[in-house]
Amino acid sequence: MNRAGARLARSASLRSLERVMRILLDPGGCPWDRRQTHSTLLKYLREEAGEVSRAVRRRDWTNLREELGDVLLQVVFHSELARRAGRFRLSDVIRTVNAKMVRRHPHVFRGGALSTPAQVLKQWDKIKKAEKRRAARGKRP
Repeated sequence: MNRAGARLARSASLRSLERVMRILLDPGGCPWDRRQTHSTLLKYLREEAGEVSRAVRRRDWTNLREELGDVLLQVVFHSELARRAGRFRLSDVIRTVNAKMVRRHPHVFRGGALSTPAQVLKQWDKIKKAEKRRAARGKRP
């Protein structure tokens, strides 16, 4: 492994993971990775989600760390394929989920007052339904 590869392998940054994925998909990268599509990767996303579930049920925290990394790799892989097609970037995925979490937690970010998990779930569902209605009318949440 060359020095750059060794640094990437030791890195804990999301940018490094993006860089690894770009190198794998570049000409001269990995032939298997370069042949993948969003559709061909679905099988692996499902498998990794199942492995996360098993690790949680077994309370195997070391394995959970690894399996969550595999799920994250799937997100990065799909995002890089989308970037190459001009659809969106990983930063767009992150920005979208950040905005969603803030929108759906007004009791935390806008000074509301909910005291039970049941109240939070009820509010979440209400906000989600309103977002879906707006999206169906062509408006962003």
